[in-house]
Amino acid sequence: MDIQTLTTWIRARYATLKTAKDTGATSTEMALITGALLVGAGLLVVAVRSKLLEKIGVISGG
Repeated sequence: MDIQTLTTWIRARYATLKTAKDTGATSTEMALITGALLVGAGLLVVAVRSKLLEKIGVISGG
C-alpha cells in the first residue's frame, strides 16, 4: 500500500468529516480510518527497524 495515497485519503476524509460535523461518519468508516492509521504506523515501525538492523549489521560486520 502506498503511504502517500493512504495519507492523502485520510486527510481528505478527515476534512470532509470535520466540515460535516461528523454527520456522515459511520462507525465502520471511523474503524477504517483508525485501521489505516495503524497500518501506516506499523509500516513506519518496520521501516525504521529494518534500517536500524541494516546499520547494526554494517557496524558489526566491519
